Parts: sequence; C-alpha cells; structure tokens
Amino acid sequence: MTGQTEPPDRPSLSRRRLLTSAGTAGAAGLAVGTTTGALAHSAATAKDQGPPLSTLGSTAVPFHGTHQPGITTPMQAHGHLAAFDLAPASGRRETAALMRRWSALAADLMAGRPPGNATDTAVARDAGPSSLTVTFGFGNSFFDATGLTDHRPAALDPLPRFSGDAIDERRSHGDLWVQIGADDALVAFHALRALHRAADETAALRWQMTGFNRSPGATAHPMTTRNLMGQLDGTNNPQPGDDDFEERIFVPAGGDPAWMAGGSYVVFRRIRMLLDDWEALPTEEQERVIGRRKADGAPLTGDDETTPVDLAATGPDGTPVIAANAHVRVTAPESNGGAAMLRRPFSFHDGFLDDGSPDAGLLFLAWQADPLRGFVPVQRKLDRGDALSPFIRHEATGLFAVPGGAAEGEYVGQALLEGR
Repeated sequence: MTGQTEPPDRPSLSRRRLLTSAGTAGAAGLAVGTTTGALAHSAATAKDQGPPLSTLGSTAVPFHGTHQPGITTPMQAHGHLAAFDLAPASGRRETAALMRRWSALAADLMAGRPPGNATDTAVARDAGPSSLTVTFGFGNSFFDATGLTDHRPAALDPLPRFSGDAIDERRSHGDLWVQIGADDALVAFHALRALHRAADETAALRWQMTGFNRSPGATAHPMTTRNLMGQLDGTNNPQPGDDDFEERIFVPAGGDPAWMAGGSYVVFRRIRMLLDDWEALPTEEQERVIGRRKADGAPLTGDDETTPVDLAATGPDGTPVIAANAHVRVTAPESNGGAAMLRRPFSFHDGFLDDGSPDAGLLFLAWQADPLRGFVPVQRKLDRGDALSPFIRHEATGLFAVPGGAAEGEYVGQALLEGR
C-alpha cells in the first residue's frame, strides 16, 4: 500500500451518447490485492471529479497503442478473467489466426461497434462501450503448444511455491489468458461470450472467473474503494506519473525478448478471504493487522490516507506503532529492496461453501516488467510472516506474458507469431 495519484482521464466517445440510463458515475475506485498473502491495490482513483452521468456508457478506451488496454486503464466495475488451452491440432498458424480474430473483435467491441457476424448475441445492443477493455496474455505452456520454446521469456519461469498455497491446478495457468473489464455488466458479458465463441475449435476454455469493483458514482465523491474485508484500500500503487513507472511496469524497447517490447507480466492469484474469522476481530485488531485505520485508510502513524507510513514511529512504551508483521510494513517497497507492482484486482463472490462461509475474496492481478523483481520478493517476505496470512487462502495462480499493444491493422502477439 503506497501513495496514490489521480488516473488519467477516461477518453470519451463524443459521437456516441448513452441513450438509456447508464447508472451512476464517478471515477472508478481502487480495489486491493495481495501478493499471495497481502492485500494490494489497483490502478488509481480520481480525487476531484468523475465522469458525468451521461458519459458512463459512451466512454471508450482505445484498443490500439504502445501498451495493451486494461493495465493502466482506471478500474472498471465488472470484470472477467479466462484462460484457454490450445487444441492439440492448433499450432502456430492456427494460433495466429485466432489472435487476429480476437484482436479485431476486441477493437470493434471496445469502440462500441457490434461484431460483424450473424451469430452475435447482441446482449449489449443498447449500451455504449462503457470503458470496455480486453487484454491478452500467453502462459508458459503456450510456447510448447506453438513450437515457440526458443522465444519463451525467462521471466515466465514458473513461480516458486509458497507455504500458504492451496492451489487448484484446474483453475490455474493456461496457454492463453484474457482479461475483460467494463462499467456495464452486460457489456462485459457480451465481450466474454463473443471471445469464447470466436475461439471456435482453436482453443478450449480452461477456467473463467468473474469479479467486480465499486461502480462509478456509487459514493458521494470519488474515493478509494473498499475490499471485501471492509478496508479502505488502494493506496501505495506505482502511478503513471512516477519517474520510474515505465521501467517498473513495462518491458522496454530493446529488452529481452524483443517481441515483448511495451508489454508486461501479470501475476494472477485467486485469494479467498476467511471473512467469518476476519469479521470476528475487533476493529482495532483489524487495524493492527493492516497497519491502517479502517475508517479512512490513514496509516496508524497518523494524518490521512495518502500520508506516507512512518515505519520508524514508536509509541509511548517504545514499541513500533506499525507492528513488525503488519501488512503495510511487510509489503512496503523499503522492506523489499524497492520491489513494487501495479495491483489492479477485482473482488469476487461465488456463493457459499458447505460450512456456510462465503466463497469470496480477491482476483489479485499484479503487473510488472519482471515478476522475479516485483512479485516474487514481496511474496517471499509475506510468506515468512504477514499478520494478514491467517485470514486468506491462495487457491489459484497464473503467470502470463502480456505483449505490447497492437498498431492499427495488426494483432496482439504478431511480432512473436510471425517472427517480426
């Protein structure tokens, strides 16, 4: 949890206005994530003003660009994550054709254009693009399936196993990864359904998860959102305005491998929160675990949410104000050799387990230029002793290489699949 700044303004599609009620507006708040034991934070939240009500549905995010959308895009209210495995008969050529189809489809949907096929479900026909983003990535196994093992990045080496892991392999990993976000649930579902159908016989769905965040305009003024533990969280993320943001989050031009220029690596973790146990704690104990006040997100060392945490502060008895195992101390960059990630998660609730406890928590997503310098050192630190660990379970995982954005007329991953 680090300081936060305003996100870039959402681009508005001026030619298209929302014709029906699009719900409320406001800048999307931040969700919190954890790096396998720690709740972390999403991209950014606006402090001054959100979009007017009439622009919620008409807001469009460009598909083409240096980076793929959905990484620095302000958090949306609805999200889907999905992984696909390539069919045995699908090699490099078939995969290239799929990525071309998917990229063209994503570009149309994100611009508010209906897909050009007769089988489209038209679920979202009444809505504008609603800040829809579609992001594509490749897993470690993708390179074996396509015969491109010589081009597999070293950064995609499997993550180490952590002591608190309870990983379900059926809901982990995958050849291809897709992230969808939108401020309208039907727009998000429409994109998921369209991409699933477009996979045809080239790839089969391995797993899919649905998440959510606070809806734009749900609060009296734009503010950081709360996670399902009730903590105001979304502080301390790297921000696009930071001097070292690009080098922390994106692979530079001329990097290795060359086809990843402008891309990033995303770590995915499905983290179930043990909410019954957490909610049984008194508020002051919850605050000690996190190291922040629950009401306003300010550090226990004082002032407001954006005030830097004073890890050296001590109380009248000489003990640290921020406990040695408090979440904010364990995850602080200064506690991890400067390691930082861009956290951009979704919350989830998938009903209730047999014992009556909620199957709910966080679809944690952390973006970085190199997971071995970002996610792994922080997670190892958390694994050794984080006060939050007894209240969470890491149940699914994945690491994906997310190539740079596609230029007009190109598709995501073209430099890899066509050897360019």
